[in-house]
Amino acid sequence: MKSLTLPSQEIATAQKIGPVAYGTWSGGRYMHFGEVLTEEHYHRCVSLAYEQGIRTFITSDVYGSGKADTLLGQALERFPRESYKLIGAIGHDFYEGKRQGNAGYPRFTDPELRSADSYSDFLHMATRLSLERCQTDYFDCLLLHNPDVHGYTSINVWDAMDKLRQEGFTREIGIAPGPANGFVLDLVQCFENYGHLIDWAMIILNPLEPWPMSSILDCADQFGINLMTRVLDHGGIFYDELKSDHEFKPGDHRAYRPDGWVKRGYDFVEQIRPMAAAHGLTPLQYAANWNLSHSAVKCVIPTFVQEPGENARSIESKIDEMSHLPIVHLSEAEVQKVRELGDNTDCMLLKGSSGRHTSSERCDEWPMRPDLLDIARTYNLGTHW
Repeated sequence: MKSLTLPSQEIATAQKIGPVAYGTWSGGRYMHFGEVLTEEHYHRCVSLAYEQGIRTFITSDVYGSGKADTLLGQALERFPRESYKLIGAIGHDFYEGKRQGNAGYPRFTDPELRSADSYSDFLHMATRLSLERCQTDYFDCLLLHNPDVHGYTSINVWDAMDKLRQEGFTREIGIAPGPANGFVLDLVQCFENYGHLIDWAMIILNPLEPWPMSSILDCADQFGINLMTRVLDHGGIFYDELKSDHEFKPGDHRAYRPDGWVKRGYDFVEQIRPMAAAHGLTPLQYAANWNLSHSAVKCVIPTFVQEPGENARSIESKIDEMSHLPIVHLSEAEVQKVRELGDNTDCMLLKGSSGRHTSSERCDEWPMRPDLLDIARTYNLGTHW
């Protein structure tokens, strides 16, 4: 495909990450939700996002075991590399590790796979191969994806990530906790130990999920770490098309959420609709501005879902809605009011360090440690974890 040459004013729009990013999980190709887009349709959606002004794209090497990287690279190949920001994510070892059912691939820091002195070699290899699939020679930001306890605590990991930056494989580095929600104390301790190296963290945050990650917002500010926030649309709720009786197709991962979550979301949207309208915003645009009204949050990442059914909104209409996002800074009082309306405290069992664990049976959960309770006391985060 023929490459485009863009004027300098358009290239200038890509000088920094955000405020809206497009993730390769969109379109249902590598996560189970909504309709699965064909490769051609996916390419058209990425091109539409770019042409409408979304110039930040996020991929992860583990999605499709490299296929997401390749597909995004193909979609972006006709656009000048300097005209968009590309964020990569590495950390799952699908090269030597074996998939562990729903738990996915092991993290590269699994002691059964390698020792700490081999972390750098793995990260170098995984980054180089991800870049090749993306058809570029550098990331604008490289995230440590869904780390286990070693990823949060090992100096070998962060020295290796910093080395990738020094060698030009990435301009900035960051951390992306997950896949589920939690990791509050682990993340704050990581900020405290390695915040001088970390530029970004990607967290789950939206008006219907202020807990638990609202707890780290002040800490991110304190350590000068920018936040990008995923699950902005709360499983599609803020697209304003899921009604309280919505039924998901078999296999859709949203069907495993607690009963009643769609009705709760529907009722919440009705509550905030007048507030959104007062700013001239749709519910999704209002959710984005609620996130961005927190000083540490610099980027929001919606999941562009194509729901099944003849009356469903097109995925293109959702891309258009976010690509024309008006930026409205909400007052502290309004931000707090929405947080209280959407309060989801204790609605789920959190991942990461927790007093409910006596052993690390999964790579995303581990026992509480005294040093983490010290972190909780130092930053007034409570001891209920």
